[in-house]
Amino acid sequence: MFRNLIGPVQAWLLSQGQCVGCGMPLSEGSTRNKKDGSVLITCKCGRTYFKFGEKKYRRAKMSEISE
Repeated sequence: MFRNLIGPVQAWLLSQGQCVGCGMPLSEGSTRNKKDGSVLITCKCGRTYFKFGEKKYRRAKMSEISE
């Protein structure tokens, strides 16, 4: 039941370009370009995201961060 409540809120935050943990805009996070051309964004709270296009974000998996 808890996931049914939190999931849509997190999806809305990501669509607005904000971190799901602290609410900070992801445009203010530290960025790192990867070899495959994608952009890895790390928020001040430590959560890591991938940026696709202008305002599309998704959480990065642990296996994707270390590559």
